[in-house]
Formats: sequence, C-alpha cells, structure tokens
Amino acid sequence: MGIDISRRGFLTAGGSLGLLAVSAVVPASAAPLARPPKTATELARDEGFWSTVAAQYEVTDRITNLENGYWGIMAAPVRQTYKSLSDRVNRENTWFARRRLTETLDGVRARVAEFLGVGDDEIVVTRGATETLQALIAGYNKLKPGDTVLYADLDYSEMKNAMRWLAERRGVNVVKINFPEPASRPAVIDMYARAFEENPGLKMMLMTHLNNWTGLISPVAEVAEMARARGIDIILDAAHSVGQVDFNMADLGCDFIGVNLHKWVGAPIGCGVMYIRRKRIADIDTYLGKTPGSPDIAARIDTGTANWAAYMTIPAALDFHNSIGTANKQARLRYLRDLWVGEMRGRRGIDVLTPDDADMVAGLTSFRLNGERTTEGNNALVRRLADDFGVLTVRRTGPAAGDCIRVTPAVYNTPADVMKLVAALKTMAG
Repeated sequence: MGIDISRRGFLTAGGSLGLLAVSAVVPASAAPLARPPKTATELARDEGFWSTVAAQYEVTDRITNLENGYWGIMAAPVRQTYKSLSDRVNRENTWFARRRLTETLDGVRARVAEFLGVGDDEIVVTRGATETLQALIAGYNKLKPGDTVLYADLDYSEMKNAMRWLAERRGVNVVKINFPEPASRPAVIDMYARAFEENPGLKMMLMTHLNNWTGLISPVAEVAEMARARGIDIILDAAHSVGQVDFNMADLGCDFIGVNLHKWVGAPIGCGVMYIRRKRIADIDTYLGKTPGSPDIAARIDTGTANWAAYMTIPAALDFHNSIGTANKQARLRYLRDLWVGEMRGRRGIDVLTPDDADMVAGLTSFRLNGERTTEGNNALVRRLADDFGVLTVRRTGPAAGDCIRVTPAVYNTPADVMKLVAALKTMAG
C-alpha cells in the first residue's frame, strides 16, 4: 500500500515528519537541529553550531562557492525527503495523482501560508518567482491606455521585460528610474517620491524587496504607504528576501507578491509562491481565460504538470529552515558578509555597492574592482577569482551605473571561506 500523505496527515502530524506514514522512509537526520539558547547576534559567531549546520549540506570541494544566490542547495534531510517522494510519485504515478494529489497540495499550501503569515486562500504554489511575477504583471487588469507603470534598474531582468511588454499589450507609458549610487534609505525613498510627483498618471509599479544585483534592501513599507496615498499598486518581487530576511509579509503593505522557496528556504528547485491579498484577487485576470470570473487565486496561474515531489518536499524544507530560524540565518549571513566587506570597505580599488545599514542589507552584496563596469571586464575578473584563487562569484548586469560582481555566502560557508575572497581581492586590487 502507498504512503498516505493526505492533508490530514500534514496538519495533524506537525509538518513534513507527518507527511510520511512509513517512518522508515524518513531519514534519522530529519530531527530538528539542537540550537543553543543564544541571541541571533551571539549565535551568528558560534562556529560549533554552524559547523553542525554545514554538516547537513553536501558541497563540492572543487571550489569555494560564494555564489549561492542562484538557488539554495537542499540540506540532507530535505534532500532525502525529496528523493523518497520522487520515488513515490514515480512508483505510484497517476494512481496517486488522481486520488491524493489535490488534498496533498492543499496541505503543502497550508504549511506555506502559515510560514508566510497569510491566509491559505491568498497563495498558490508556483514554479518560482519569475513565473509568479510575470503572471501578476500580465494579469493586472486595472490599467487603461495612457496610464503609467514604473520599474527601476535594480529590478530583475525578466520582470523589467514584462513591464516593457505592457506598453505593447496595454498601451501604457513605461517609465524606468535608476537607484542612486551610493544608496541610502532617505535617497531611495526620495527617488520613489520624486517619481510619483513626476508621473501623475502612475497606476502600477514593480518593486524589489532585496534585489539580486547588489543585495540592497529597499524600504518597501515606506514606499508602499506613499503609493497607497496616490492610488498606486505595487507588484513586489520578494524572491531573495523570504528566508534571508526576517520580516512579516503583511507589514510590507503590498497586495501582490512573488516569492521563491528554492533560494533561502532551501526547497527543491522549482518552488515558488504567488500571493494576492484576498480582497484584490479579482484585480488579477484569470490565467489565459482559465475559469473566467473565478474568485480562486489558483485560477491566476497554470503551471501544468509540475514536479509534484518538489512541491511535496516544501514542508521538510520549512522544518529545516525553522530549526535554524530566519532571524538566526539572517544574522549569520550578515556576519559572513560583514567579515569581507569590513576588510574591503574604503580600500583602494574596491567599491562596495551595498551600504552597511542593517535595514538595507543581508548576506548578498556586490562590488566593483578597479572601476571595472563592463560585462567583458567583470566576466574576466570572475574567471580570475575562480581559476587563480578558487573562489566562485558571479558577474551581474543590471545597475544603470554598470556591471558588478556579486558575493553571496550560504549557511554552510565559514569565515575562512570569505577571508579567502579577501586575500584574492587584496591581490587583484593591488
């Protein structure tokens, strides 16, 4: 008989450990981590605890990976659960899909909603933030020809493409603004306030909570308050902030949000979330005419046949993430980030693009070396960091002022890893 992972199983058994009725399938390492009773700041420097965390990750020894912003690798208990569920879906095939899939995914959605602090009728699981945000942008139905929409240079490329696409499909004016360098909280708020004043026809805007180019965290709640006063809706990209930053999603004041779970929560690749505040669901069209007029948020996206095992593994990822704690994860990533930035900030030849303001940065930070701003030049620097010094980073093209190099530690990285980067940069900037 197959393993029962019904919605009842999820909700009564307390998460991913309850989603498998046959206990032998769950690895022993799925037990929560033993976390010392310390503050987040104290725990961030507890190398004994973080070595225990790091032991849960199987990481390549070919290079020191400081490019963990693409996606987050799964911890051992999550990976084992994913393997077991992949085997089950493959084995039971449509017998499971026709009989148990819907209630199983309802259970997953309930767990995700609890984690995000929203209603389970306000979210739907998707394949990622890109799919989610494209559907929100394309489906936003409050625009008329002549209205204005807004995006910024630090928004994600595919989302910027979707905003420009609105000019063709909706007949709207598309305005782009550029973040100041260096950025500060007052400067960013002023940038948006000025854009609102200069564009009285503005109806909708794209905004990124923690952008993938430089790691800057924007003051979303303050900007959202200004936007609401003018009747401007925000579609928010929270792909990098959920799991990396400790915050309450409701406090952001945005009605439409795209989330990734395969970055900082550590779910399998292909797990995201669409959030629409309950009273605003009708303001996003049903997807390609799917169930016209439906009040169900699920009608706003259609992923087709998704990787069900990946979705079913999300509760296990949430369990492991929660055993660390978002605030503790944020503090550790920020600690690792500050180690290398503290050595490089103000050094000749190094321009760190992300401020040290605790409200504006987490673990992800970018820099320019020796004033290099071209794509070709930054690609060459990234290759040298990897080939000559054994440190993996990534070139980012997006900021209006030019390309940069992104550094993104993960919870399995150590102080020695980031100091390896410091040694490399000191040589390269010399």
